[in-house]
Amino acid sequence: MLDFLIAFFTDYGYLAVFGILILCGFGLPIPEDITLVSGGVISGLDLANPHTMCIVGLAGVLLGDSTMFLAGRIFGYRIQRIRTFRRILSPRRFSQIQRKFKKYGLSLLFVARFLPGLRSPIFLVAGMSRRIPYHTFILMDGFAALISVPIWVYLGYFFADNLDLLMEYVHDVQKLIYLILALLVIVVLVVYLKKRFHHKLKAFTEDHHEAETETTTTTTALSTNEVNSTDKALSSTTSAATKATTETTASTTASTASIASTASPDTVAAQESAEPDSKKPESKE
Repeated sequence: MLDFLIAFFTDYGYLAVFGILILCGFGLPIPEDITLVSGGVISGLDLANPHTMCIVGLAGVLLGDSTMFLAGRIFGYRIQRIRTFRRILSPRRFSQIQRKFKKYGLSLLFVARFLPGLRSPIFLVAGMSRRIPYHTFILMDGFAALISVPIWVYLGYFFADNLDLLMEYVHDVQKLIYLILALLVIVVLVVYLKKRFHHKLKAFTEDHHEAETETTTTTTALSTNEVNSTDKALSSTTSAATKATTETTASTTASTASIASTASPDTVAAQESAEPDSKKPESKE
């Protein structure tokens, strides 16, 4: 594949590189990485400028990716009725990518640039969802392309005179990229789980605090009701005692008056006869 692409690019230059990269975006079974490396090789053979090749590579990569994204955005889920796109995005793969988007979000767009064979389906699903603005897509994809495209172009440029060694380095770089992506996925997963743990902990704390507040409020209300009941009982007891005392005093007064009014005439006369005797002067001796 590398020898074929080098020969093809030698004959047609930048235009061939640009066209192949766009077709790679449509799912052409040619590794995009090898395409960029081949462009770098012809630059190393003084058949092209490596800096210009990087610009051409970036343009071809972004245009091919944008085509897939916009196709999904324009046609939506109807695009799965087209045989060509149905081969790229089977129903099973569609479900898998949807789950990945829910789990990793926009970071999946960045990672997709380094995943041969999964770029096109991921970009299609991103467009079909119609939840991701185009400028967001192009920023994420462009940032990833700014990393990957120069790596492959300049790798081919510096090792253009030894293709066997170049392919060894290509495989080593691919392994390194996969390792970095794995670490990135682990970091994202840890951050996600940490946020989810803190969210659940916060929700549990709030629920526990609300339960304690409700318990305290209920206890306070019960205590207030008990105090009010006690006060009412004391007030009732005091009122009853006062009423009883008043009734007793009234009864005593009534009894005294009754006794005074029922005294006999003889007793009154005796009292009157006794009073003059006590008032007589004592006799002189």
